Amino acid sequence: MRHGNNKRKFGRVRKVRNALVNSLALNLIVREKIKTTLPKAKELRPFMEKLVTRAKKGDMNTRRLVIAKLSNTKEVKKLFDILAPKYKDVKGGYTRVLKLGARKSDGAPMAIIEFV
Repeated sequence: MRHGNNKRKFGRVRKVRNALVNSLALNLIVREKIKTTLPKAKELRPFMEKLVTRAKKGDMNTRRLVIAKLSNTKEVKKLFDILAPKYKDVKGGYTRVLKLGARKSDGAPMAIIEFV
């Protein structure tokens, strides 16, 4: 039974799947808006929500925890210094997923994920 196993697998092993989500998160922090497939956007959303919630706290320990997740200090600096202060009074819902049409080549459902 799959009780509690609610993560999407994307046909990848765990290491590659985690690298995919980390890469999407880094790109979202840099560009603040990315276009990807709908399942990837839906999987990225709670990951980013947790990172922004931690970044709002702003102390050194949470910065180290976020660096351990993303492993890129430049983007973590932007997350802590620019993005997190925008949401200091907001309790959640930092990202938005907008559905687009199907991709022409393979018909995959596309979406835009962006910071609100």
